[in-house]
Amino acid sequence: MAPRRPAAAGRTPSAPGAPAAAVTAPDAPSDAHEWVSFEDPDEDRTWVFDVTFLLSSWTCIFGAGCQGVLTGPAPELVQGCCSYGAHFTGDGDVRRVRAAARTLTAAQWQFKANGRQGIIHTETDGTRVTRLVDDACIFLNRPGFEGGPGCALHRAAVETGRLPLELKPDVCWQLPLRREDSVGANGHVTTTVTQWDRTHWGDGGQEFHWWCTEAPEAFVGRRPVYLEMGGELVALVGPGVYEMLAGYLRGRASGSTPLPHPALKARPTPPG
Repeated sequence: MAPRRPAAAGRTPSAPGAPAAAVTAPDAPSDAHEWVSFEDPDEDRTWVFDVTFLLSSWTCIFGAGCQGVLTGPAPELVQGCCSYGAHFTGDGDVRRVRAAARTLTAAQWQFKANGRQGIIHTETDGTRVTRLVDDACIFLNRPGFEGGPGCALHRAAVETGRLPLELKPDVCWQLPLRREDSVGANGHVTTTVTQWDRTHWGDGGQEFHWWCTEAPEAFVGRRPVYLEMGGELVALVGPGVYEMLAGYLRGRASGSTPLPHPALKARPTPPG
């Protein structure tokens, strides 16, 4: 799917370091996001970043109010977004996760014995996903497990001093960041980095009872997303581009008031 490149809400996208223009938030649509775009200094590529999300206070609230992505609220299951298994992005993703799985101990991974029969399910169209055990990802430790609920790969990374992105499937460590590349007829690449929305999951996304980037209860972080997920952003865009982006966002945050995230905007009270 080609990346969406909305016009900035209340301002014109500008190069990092440029003075921030005034944001006319009262005139912006309720679902508006602010964007910035700039050219890659080393590649034939334009970068487009979702300023509103990257400056927001979103944080993962797995096990702390996350209702999961089933068709009804299910915080008691503590499954987060792990109910359907993780889709692999390619052979490298598969190799990394398989290698990581071989290092997990029974104290880290509740379903280690099940994993001996394989960790991957291949769908009829060739799509590879992590296997499900008891209606959730095979790597998801459940409530009642001695080590507590949560991703076994994530736990192993923390316990061994590594970044979770070194062990987890790509889609898992990236969420809720989304990178989309679009190649024009002349070969120029436009790369958009934004938040995952329901629409990105196709028809299935509309069946989610709850999704964190539209839920105000998930916007309780102490640092903006671009800092909280700095490691993930570096992995997605490279250290040079990240430094350009971070420099711009630092200046943007200290300038005129950034456009608030739609999840945090007051919603009108329904009539009656």
